[in-house]
Amino acid sequence: MSLLAPDAQASVVYPRLHEIERTAARLAGHILQTPVWRWQTGIVEQSLSPQTEVWLKLELFQRTGSFKLRGALNCLQALDEPARQRGVVAASAGNHAVAVAFAARAVGAHAKLAMPRHASPVRIEACRAEGAELLLTDTVHQAFALAQKLVADDGRSMVHPFDGPRTAEGTATIGLELMRQVRGLDAVVVPVGGGGLCGGIAAAVKQINPRCDVFGVEPFGADAMYRSFQAGHPVQLERVDTVADSLGAPYALDYSFGVCRRFVDAIVRVSDDELALAMHHLFCDMKLVAEPAAAAATAALLGPLRERLAGKRVALIVCGTNIDAARFSELLARAASP
Repeated sequence: MSLLAPDAQASVVYPRLHEIERTAARLAGHILQTPVWRWQTGIVEQSLSPQTEVWLKLELFQRTGSFKLRGALNCLQALDEPARQRGVVAASAGNHAVAVAFAARAVGAHAKLAMPRHASPVRIEACRAEGAELLLTDTVHQAFALAQKLVADDGRSMVHPFDGPRTAEGTATIGLELMRQVRGLDAVVVPVGGGGLCGGIAAAVKQINPRCDVFGVEPFGADAMYRSFQAGHPVQLERVDTVADSLGAPYALDYSFGVCRRFVDAIVRVSDDELALAMHHLFCDMKLVAEPAAAAATAALLGPLRERLAGKRVALIVCGTNIDAARFSELLARAASP
């Protein structure tokens, strides 16, 4: 049924290609098959070798403004009718909450969302617009604690923001689409928060073409997966500090770590300044309003992966656009300052 890791993560079950294909068919009509664009101008033309071919997988054009809908909807579609009647709960600083709100409305379930007050106003209002009930907390940790309490007290189903087989199957459909849209890729570069996006995409890519490299990208200030790779097991960070709030998972968990460890070739890190500069290039060259997380793959290509991917056919995952105008302008100004 599913692929098993040959190493210490052997207990983790990974989605096989035929399962990913079934998931894609089940989600069709509810999600968009997002486009890919070739990037040939601006910074790519000026600073990369002429033989380097860059493609953008534009998940920021997905419904709800990010890739998160794929995993959330796949999780909710799996609930039986009694579970849907009891409702769902999620804890998130933004994109996952918006996706769960949309998915809950789509399947007829009531959603309670625990969110920190400092979450982007754009994301908070998007959740309200989908009819979800919002419960605001002072911190992300309080949001997760409240969500767990609602599971215990109300019998609601928790929809985790990045961990679990259903989430991996959902995000894997991005890799499936991409490999059909762009043939002969040498590498795919994916942002990493908790690892649900990167692990799912990598599982699909590697089963279609084992020779295609998959790289994950984290901010230096939120590098739980990088440190987990170094340690050989999931680790928890003492502190998260990055402009990419949607990559700010404070820990790695067993399932997502196992999938990433099995299929991802390496995790690299980028600075907040590199993220802001990558946002600037995506906006100026391609007219894309990418949130910081969505610029991570670009930052990696222009930074730590530049030499390794020179002359290669590369796809970058541009994962979301849920950022308010003031914050976007602030980060572009940061990129422009000396």
